[in-house]
Amino acid sequence: MARTPGQAARRDPDWEGVRLHVVSGKGGTGKTTLAAALALALAADGGRVLLIEVEGRQGIAELFGIAALPYEERRIASVSRSQLGLPAGEATTGGAGAGGAGAGEVLALAIDTEQALLEYLEMFYKLGRAGKALQKVGFVDFATTIAPGVRDVLLTGKACEAARRKGPDGRRRYDAVVMDAPPTGRITRFLNVNSEVAGLARIGPIHTQAQAVMRVLRSPETAVHLVTLLEEMPVQETVDGIAELREAKLPVGGVMVNMVRPPVLDAAAVAAVDGDHREEVALALGEAGLGGRSRRAEAVRTAVEPLIDPLLEQAREHAERVELEREQRADLQQLRIPTYELPLLGEGVDLGGLYRLAGELKRQGAA
Repeated sequence: MARTPGQAARRDPDWEGVRLHVVSGKGGTGKTTLAAALALALAADGGRVLLIEVEGRQGIAELFGIAALPYEERRIASVSRSQLGLPAGEATTGGAGAGGAGAGEVLALAIDTEQALLEYLEMFYKLGRAGKALQKVGFVDFATTIAPGVRDVLLTGKACEAARRKGPDGRRRYDAVVMDAPPTGRITRFLNVNSEVAGLARIGPIHTQAQAVMRVLRSPETAVHLVTLLEEMPVQETVDGIAELREAKLPVGGVMVNMVRPPVLDAAAVAAVDGDHREEVALALGEAGLGGRSRRAEAVRTAVEPLIDPLLEQAREHAERVELEREQRADLQQLRIPTYELPLLGEGVDLGGLYRLAGELKRQGAA
């Protein structure tokens, strides 16, 4: 199930037929980064992908190094297979824009709750100028504060509408929509809007809108992906989050394991790290020339002695981390869903790093 960085350059995508990709994850795991990388990967075969932000943090704009996004769908990137380090002319089957030629494009939308509610009021109640008046007296903030379920209906509703929108030619406007969603701890409640609005209105436009949203969110066209790290708390939250999604009958996607560090020591070295290896380390340091020009054993030992304990301590710490990561991988494998591993980028995630992560997701079959 697990895919690792640098695996086979070409494979069919795991999410054929999925149009709405919801990306969640514990804070600090890089969910916004991987949501953006997934959007790029989905567009790389010539597709048109919409990347949606719902938390008002302008994280997408920051990632792409552009001005703050307004409440409108705006083109932010073009992408081709070659930009992701993939061979041209091998478009995968079933992905966004599969079989298309040339570069794809990513558009972005930062959903503004206030504007979305006014848009909703105009659409269903034809309030027009009256809606603007409600905005001025603070009704919008009041409504979304006392009824947070309404806010979630608006946010998820906008994403579902985009996923099913059609152009004048009858074709879908977007090949895929990627939502940078709230954290794992509240993703099920956020998506399961029907239960939130049930007590507000059992009939009428709000109820109808909630039901329509749930039909999309529970359909095979939707997949909820969770981002995690190979650390105990993020993995446990991921395991719990998937259990909650399954209980709510929401479609579980894959797990994206972010910031994976390559092992420095092989399995034999990790297994041997607890032994007494001072003499072996001293000899190896001396043979590497760290004892200076002197060939006398005593002089070499004096020169390398201060290095031995710090090196052994680092080896023990590394071995502990490798063992912890092994345990976390085992927990994720128990979920029996596709898992993708993305490398830790030591220089940080700039635009080049974002495209590199997109290439890894594409290679591993996430798009």
